[in-house]
Amino acid sequence: MAIRTPGRRRAGAGPAAADEASWIEVNGLRKVYRPRRSEPTHALADIDFTVKRGEFISIVGPSGCGKTTMLKILAGLIPRTEGVVRVAGRDVDGPLPQVGMVFQAATLLPWRTILQNVMVPVEVQRLDASAYRKRAVELLEMVGLGGFEGKYPHELSGGMQQRAGICRALVHDPAVLLMDEPFGALDAMTREYMNVELLRIWKESGKTIVLVTHSIPEAVFLSDRVVVLSSRPGRIAEIVPVELERPRDLSVMSSDRAGVYVTRIRTHFNAAGVID
Repeated sequence: MAIRTPGRRRAGAGPAAADEASWIEVNGLRKVYRPRRSEPTHALADIDFTVKRGEFISIVGPSGCGKTTMLKILAGLIPRTEGVVRVAGRDVDGPLPQVGMVFQAATLLPWRTILQNVMVPVEVQRLDASAYRKRAVELLEMVGLGGFEGKYPHELSGGMQQRAGICRALVHDPAVLLMDEPFGALDAMTREYMNVELLRIWKESGKTIVLVTHSIPEAVFLSDRVVVLSSRPGRIAEIVPVELERPRDLSVMSSDRAGVYVTRIRTHFNAAGVID
């Protein structure tokens, strides 16, 4: 299903556009939190990696290793302490229109309909509401929520709310979709269904996705590469290419080939005495 963005240049177009092989670029990233009344916390250190345009990357690591911090820095929600961070050829010094973010909870506004919730980024960025409304409806159709435009969040299941949250993140046509453990609160069966849905949305939208997850099998199932972080301060322990054929269905999760990758990644946590 082709979804067009009305009256807007593709993100990253023009002289500032990134090379296709470095759509996201992180060099020498370091983050230190400095509370006024306690000792500094070193969250991230010496982070270097790039992400290709259209690639699906997952980030895994022990609790407290800086996964969500890294995502927030990529989104421009918090500043970095040191290093270079670029998305679609632009330095990240604050929120960028090229980036959409899906949080751990859908965080839909309960007094607004699903369509009105999806349209929030359009309003915030003062885009043409009449033009983007059509895109919002098309996105809801793409994720299986056609006909639910007028419903309110409490009338939808958790999985449906998260799909609406994905639509909200995509409505302004960002180059990059950042996802912070979006399915962590869902039951196992719904989570598996949402994994399959996410792969379909990724394929149909053509976006670059960076996903933070605590589930190693989920990371392997979804990703082209998995970035493994060490304990705090988070450093890159390994970047694991996942060479499993696409398209993938749920049977891949229990396959021997996927198990090899899961074991390889889990070894990093076992070596550190941490099971995540």
